[in-house]
Amino acid sequence: MRKLIDRYLEHLLEERNLSPHTLRAYRRDLDQFLDFLARDFLAQKPNRVRANEIDALAVRSFLAWLSRRDVGPRSQARTLSAVRSLFRFACREGELEKNPATAVRTPKQPRTLPRHLRPEEIETLLEAVAGDEPLVRRDRAILEVLYAAGVRVGELVSLDWNDIDLKGRVLRVLGKGGKERMVPFGRLAAEALRRWMESWRELRCSTRSAAIEGFGDPVFLNYRGDRLSARSVRRLVDQRVAQAAIASGVHPHTLRHTFATHLLEGGADLRSIQELLGHSSLSTTQNYTHLEVERMQRVYRDAHPRARRSQRKSQRRR
Repeated sequence: MRKLIDRYLEHLLEERNLSPHTLRAYRRDLDQFLDFLARDFLAQKPNRVRANEIDALAVRSFLAWLSRRDVGPRSQARTLSAVRSLFRFACREGELEKNPATAVRTPKQPRTLPRHLRPEEIETLLEAVAGDEPLVRRDRAILEVLYAAGVRVGELVSLDWNDIDLKGRVLRVLGKGGKERMVPFGRLAAEALRRWMESWRELRCSTRSAAIEGFGDPVFLNYRGDRLSARSVRRLVDQRVAQAAIASGVHPHTLRHTFATHLLEGGADLRSIQELLGHSSLSTTQNYTHLEVERMQRVYRDAHPRARRSQRKSQRRR
């Protein structure tokens, strides 16, 4: 199993060109599965576990083990997907005749509305980041681009200046699986980027990193003049949210959800939103439709007089 996992991850890296973040997630989930098999299910050393010893009962027992440790259904489903993919690879390689995880049902997922900000909250957040200091300009540009283009935080920090057409207001994004897409952005985001570019040149040229050939021209820099990390973006978003006195729980991905939700509320069609978000499947984008309908139903039930009356009658009958 250990060798199989290593070969599978190498396949994902070389053949499917997955991001380092995704590969780490696969590694973590599959190592956890192997540890469970060795310690709790088969009672043997991890390097002695063989793929042909694993059946559907082992996979179901693993999910039950995760559940007892309060791992949520969403994380269980992600881990099960990694296990299924591993055994699918083993079948293609001729090491197994059938996939033992195929018969295992995916845990039912709770449908929750992705956290997003109302238009007035977005304006409050953006307007709170004001000033001419270089890093203030950078933070304003980051927030503007996250909301205006709906990019993932990993896509944001990977941007180079040659990926951005400021005049045409469009940027080129390399998304999951190495898929490239073009995403437009608005005038306010373009203006924030222009203001940051003025400070960018000063910050970049004042550091030794500017002299490193082939390093490229990253759009977003840290105070040392190097490419900003995804972790730093998450930290600065937390700081700016606190500064704007907006409720906690707002992260870079919240702005991506906000981007999609506001497009949907503004009348954009699902296929266009799918392309802008870089979703490989339309069903992923359709979650926004289902959740928006549920939200509107809750608003109706809480606000319409006759809906409130029928709800009270139903509660009394119970």
